[in-house]
Amino acid sequence: MGGLIMSQTLLSIPLRQPPSSSLRHRFSSCRWLNRGSAPLRLNGFNSRCSITNTEVQFDQTATDEGVQEDLPDVASNCPVPIIHLKSDILETEPFNLLTEGTYVDSLLTALPVLSEEEQTALAATPAHPAGLYALYASSFAGGLVEQLWNFAWPAAIALLHPSLQPVAVIGFFTKLAVVVGGPLVGQLMDYFPRVPAYNCLNLVQATAHLLSVAMIIRAHTVPSTLVSSVLLRPWFFVLVLAGSVERLSGLALGVTVERDWIVLLAGPNRPIALAEANAVLNRIDLVCEIAGASLFGILLSKYDIMTCLKFTAGLMTWTVPVVLVLTWLTNKLSSGVLNRTKSHDAEVTVKIGVGAIKHGWMEYLQQPVLPASLAYVLLYFNVLMPGGLMTAFLTQRGLNPSIVGGFSGLCAFMGVAATFISANLVRQLGMLKAGAAGLIFQAFLLTIAVAVYWSGSLSQQTPLLFFLCLIVLSRLGHMSYDVVGAQILQTGIPSSKANLIGTTEASVASFAEFVMLGVAIIANDVSHFGFLAMLSLFSVVGAAWMFCHWLVNPTEEQRSLFSF
Repeated sequence: MGGLIMSQTLLSIPLRQPPSSSLRHRFSSCRWLNRGSAPLRLNGFNSRCSITNTEVQFDQTATDEGVQEDLPDVASNCPVPIIHLKSDILETEPFNLLTEGTYVDSLLTALPVLSEEEQTALAATPAHPAGLYALYASSFAGGLVEQLWNFAWPAAIALLHPSLQPVAVIGFFTKLAVVVGGPLVGQLMDYFPRVPAYNCLNLVQATAHLLSVAMIIRAHTVPSTLVSSVLLRPWFFVLVLAGSVERLSGLALGVTVERDWIVLLAGPNRPIALAEANAVLNRIDLVCEIAGASLFGILLSKYDIMTCLKFTAGLMTWTVPVVLVLTWLTNKLSSGVLNRTKSHDAEVTVKIGVGAIKHGWMEYLQQPVLPASLAYVLLYFNVLMPGGLMTAFLTQRGLNPSIVGGFSGLCAFMGVAATFISANLVRQLGMLKAGAAGLIFQAFLLTIAVAVYWSGSLSQQTPLLFFLCLIVLSRLGHMSYDVVGAQILQTGIPSSKANLIGTTEASVASFAEFVMLGVAIIANDVSHFGFLAMLSLFSVVGAAWMFCHWLVNPTEEQRSLFSF
């Protein structure tokens, strides 16, 4: 038999006389009261307790005098002290007993539930809108300089010699650096504090930019007529090294913003806000590509190459402090969310050298959205797009630099349009089918473009412009898949591995470009460009086939992530 368990205060339990001389009461859920938390007030206060698995035996139920007479017998059978309770106090408040099930039910009923409209509004609201705007400004400032240089250096090198080989060699080694060092840089970015590492890489990239400008100015000051002599010059070695460092830094900076920071600022559980942030970031990058290519093309058509390169160096110098300040402001407006540290298992800590590269490749191959990523990679085994080889090809065909810059600008403009079109495609077809539509559209237009090239009429300007227009329109499909593919990867990859897998994916894409540039080094004559165009077409068609095959035959893990 149990006893009544009480605190230092009196217990207010109304005991009513039973109809018989013996009554057994059972209660549930007993807990001690917080000692000393209630004020001690004699003969006139209430307190509550719960009693569990306690039996109270009433051998006699009578008046107060009868209770007092039975106290010795009760005390002998009960190990806890029994306190006589005055009946006037007992009747002041009834005992309110609430079972645990009833309490949980009432608690869940009281929780607010968002309506469908409220959930949609929450999903469309960024977690840190002010931080997002600062990140957009920082991306525009850094992207403008980067896109300007991406167009400037191939044009400047192509003006030195009438061969694709110097441009192909520089591109070859920069892509090799990304393939080898990409996973290592990704793990280092996952390990070190974000903002200091980001600022440090900005300074490294700017230094590499300025060094590259100095080497190209040196090359134009002391020109050489032989391609072999150019490849053996000291300035060319320095240019290759600086270009490799610049690309590796740019890769890490881009992945940090596109795969990590944009998710943190928009909110990982706010898909509409994340989709809109991705679209805005893509538009900024494409506007920078339009502005950079068009600006350098216009300058090159009016001024000599030396003046254009000096202007580029000045713009790079002034942009660095702007980017650093905007990065600090982004972190401040987002309450320091960018600089948070990630938890690392003992097996996922930073591994230096070959271990880091192997770990990055293993994580990349084990991701659940591997076919979508490989389709994205195959699109970069392609010369039918704005890039160093296409710029060198068009420059050596004798096109006006403003037309070459306009081609790159229009390709970027198609990318801006794709950010709007892809949103409508996703609404009408779904995310995965929208990606398939973009790939098929690109493959169809590039097939026509290659047919035009092999018709042999590119010696005339009108067919050449039609060829370029087809490539420009194909960018609509490419960039549509780029926007959709980014969200597929953001959805399917854990945030703790975003930088590692993102940089490894960029390394694989760079490997595809690396192989194409290796082929271009061998087939370096301009007349061999048609062979490179055929290889590009096969790669794009293969990407479309791979993605569509994955769409038709998904695995169970992929079904759990997406609606097939």
